[in-house]
Amino acid sequence: MNILEQGVLELLKSDARLSAKEIAASLGESEAAVKACISALENSGAIVKYTAIVNGEKTDDELVEALIEVKVTPKCVEGFDGIAKQIAAFPEVKGVYLMSGAYDLAVFIEDASLQKVARFVSERISTFDGVISTATHFILKKYKLEGVCTEKDEDRRISVQA
Repeated sequence: MNILEQGVLELLKSDARLSAKEIAASLGESEAAVKACISALENSGAIVKYTAIVNGEKTDDELVEALIEVKVTPKCVEGFDGIAKQIAAFPEVKGVYLMSGAYDLAVFIEDASLQKVARFVSERISTFDGVISTATHFILKKYKLEGVCTEKDEDRRISVQA
């Protein structure tokens, strides 16, 4: 990866709303070079998607989020990839990661209720060939999203000075 690509990615990771013109000015490059770079990064799959990070506690979002740890027996030839791709295909699934430790896969899902999450685990994930066990953790509160604290850092101490 060259210096221009690294610079473009860093700026877009910090603010995906930046225009090619703003990025070019920041990096001391031409707007045309930055546009070509962004296009190449999109075409190569280095840039997957542009999105907003939303704090569901500040909106009417009532989705239940959970982390499901999954222990699997890797399939011959496919390894962990086969099961991971099958799990990732469900619309409730927001992320699937191969992990080190006691469990092999970390699966992040969103659904409308605790019962729907439980059914997803028992009727879908647990039924896959090779799934040994699961552990479900419900996300209760998010303190930091994508490197940004969700609450303003306010000093909540009471002044005791007279």
